[in-house]
Amino acid sequence: MGHREDLLEGAKRCLLEKGFLRTTARDIVKESGTNLASIGYHYGSKDALLVQAYVALIEATGHRFEPGGDGEATKSTPAGSLERFQAVWTNIVEAVGESRAIWMLSFELILQGDRMPEVRRMLVEAEEQGRSGLLPLFNGIPEEEQGKEAVETEGRFYQTLLQGLMVQWLFNPDTATDAAQLTEGLRRVIAGVKEG
Repeated sequence: MGHREDLLEGAKRCLLEKGFLRTTARDIVKESGTNLASIGYHYGSKDALLVQAYVALIEATGHRFEPGGDGEATKSTPAGSLERFQAVWTNIVEAVGESRAIWMLSFELILQGDRMPEVRRMLVEAEEQGRSGLLPLFNGIPEEEQGKEAVETEGRFYQTLLQGLMVQWLFNPDTATDAAQLTEGLRRVIAGVKEG
């Protein structure tokens, strides 16, 4: 690996161990075996590097959201069905439970966003990409073919559910909503909706 990759891997380890605010440039350099100048050269700033590392951690976890991990299970559950909805949320719940440090880091960044406007700007851009990345799991349409309206409605819906589940699973995993409960709740909402 080159310095760029070493820095990214070191930053990921630092984030998981220390969090965003407590990680210093020196921590990253020590963890990556590089030097301070390489942070600025490759990423522009420590914060930009940490945001890239955070996004990489989230993306790695996000790949675990797809039922079967290799796409096979999604072929057996029709896109847009309640079965697909439940299969995807089952994997999401499992991934959230197994990746607690990453989700705790998410809340650190949410709570500190006002103090770090540049970091917040970078994360808002990543959040927009996250919405379009969730949609294919549920509707089976490749991300690059998702329409803007779908991303801004369905994508926001799934992202809101994801963030709410993260809070529940981080706060108290023993009472957090599971995929079957979430699916049954959606089924009841759909059944209760009246056109008008």
